[in-house]
Amino acid sequence: MQSVDFTTLTAACAELRTRWLPARVEQVYQRDRYTVALALRTLKQRGWLTLCWHPQAARICIGDAPPRIPDTFTFSDQLRHQLNGYALTAIDAIAPWERVVDLQFAKRPGDPPQWHLYVEIMGKYSNVILTDANKEIVTAAHQVTASQSSVRTIQTGQPYELPPALAGNLPSLSESQVRWQERVSLIPGAIERQLLKSYRGLSPTVARSMVRAANLEPERSTQTLADSDWQRLFHFWQEWLQILETGNFKPGWTEDGYMVLGWGMTQPVESVQTLLNRYYTARLEQETFQQLRHQLHQKVSNLLQKLRLKAESFQKRLQQSDAADTYRQQADLLMANLHRWQPGMTSISLEDFETGEPVSISLNPEKNGVQNAQALYKQHQKLKRARGAVEPLLQEVRSEIEYLEQVEASLHQLEGYNNPEDLQTLEEIREELIQQNYLGASQQRSRSTADESKPYRYRTPSGFEVWIGRNNRQNDRLTFRMAGDYDLWLHSQEIAGSHVLLRLEPGAVPDEDDLQFAANWAAYFSQARESDRVPVVYTKPKYVYKPKGAKPGMVVYKHETVIWGYPHKVKRYLTTDA
Repeated sequence: MQSVDFTTLTAACAELRTRWLPARVEQVYQRDRYTVALALRTLKQRGWLTLCWHPQAARICIGDAPPRIPDTFTFSDQLRHQLNGYALTAIDAIAPWERVVDLQFAKRPGDPPQWHLYVEIMGKYSNVILTDANKEIVTAAHQVTASQSSVRTIQTGQPYELPPALAGNLPSLSESQVRWQERVSLIPGAIERQLLKSYRGLSPTVARSMVRAANLEPERSTQTLADSDWQRLFHFWQEWLQILETGNFKPGWTEDGYMVLGWGMTQPVESVQTLLNRYYTARLEQETFQQLRHQLHQKVSNLLQKLRLKAESFQKRLQQSDAADTYRQQADLLMANLHRWQPGMTSISLEDFETGEPVSISLNPEKNGVQNAQALYKQHQKLKRARGAVEPLLQEVRSEIEYLEQVEASLHQLEGYNNPEDLQTLEEIREELIQQNYLGASQQRSRSTADESKPYRYRTPSGFEVWIGRNNRQNDRLTFRMAGDYDLWLHSQEIAGSHVLLRLEPGAVPDEDDLQFAANWAAYFSQARESDRVPVVYTKPKYVYKPKGAKPGMVVYKHETVIWGYPHKVKRYLTTDA
């Protein structure tokens, strides 16, 4: 993940000064353990200023409005108490070439600042610190004790101290090419690395882009550069410094991430704020998606493993209970042949009532014939009772396995993060598992439950829509709330998978290609995705029912017709036709 460097921070702050000063603080909200947002209102607009101290994604920019869920963080409560109603009057750098910004708040524009909010963009040491007018720390996003750092402590009540200054030469527009070239080439090495070693304020992203803009390779040695190479590189060095001085930034996307200098751009973006907000929101959501998917997949896999072992144990007990009738038959035989019993016998061979075949019966020599028969009757009753107790338990476990296999299929279908809908779909699965008591109450906060994730939508060759549920919540919504009287409902037969709707208008009749298209999707979004062909059932939604007490996504159906679905055709469609 690309870090906010000095150049990007300068660009973001320059844009904020132009468009957002002065602004009144109307609200403070903390999104998560690393991000707080200030609601700002100017004469022309209202927006949310994101201040983030995430180790890999620290930043300051105008971002999205926060979700509609309670804010329970102490840090934001303290900021809210001190800053609400104050005016943001200045956004200043604390020192040249440092990645620390001083946000100043006064009662009204033109008054001296009463509060300073220092935003330190410094990788894993990033922080947000509130001080009063005398620079005494009031609160901090992350307090640092003497035991945690011998260099700099950050604690309530202490005077605010600037971070230790970075070593290195300061870049300057007035420096000649000769002096600049001497510094960079003093020790031979890769040109990108030598630029970074020679000067402060230069990030790997800017250095690499600068070298490539000069048509050079970042790993090329300084010893191999010709005079013309040095001249081209110095031209872009000065262009960088001029952009920093004039504020003429050009934000946009690059192949590797983003850039605010216009070099190597693949697509320009209207503002630095939009650029940073989109980039870090997407990267952090992607990271959250991967972590959550792994966590949920691991949890469901472990649950299924335990339940399958439990089902196997119950099955063995049922198999043992199958011998119940054998014990009763042996007891009947023994009672009918008591005259053949002799004291001290350990076994007896008697003819079966129906087949006449000899049946060997084990006996307890310390008991008489009647007592042995009674023991066999008791064993028969015990095994019968065991079957009565185990059968409902086995059925319950099988239902749980069926449900969790459905959840597992939904997780498999969410292979990677492509857009915010993917993360929302995954968060709904987590919430569902919490509601079904398979997960503990989440410490992380999801987006507003008022927002519902959307199903996949595709069109058949004739133009009919096919809707596909991505998790059990969507499956239930599709089947019981969104399905129309004329639609067709499809699902892989006796295999975990998505609910699929072929949407039809009154009087519309799908042809074989339309039905096959929908069946292929039902097969693809099932646990049998890797099979050559998958049996798929289809019926009217009115013939699909949810049994009383059934878990999300679990249904029964009738009046179904079976058709084969071909998952590989969907794979081909996704790679070529879509």
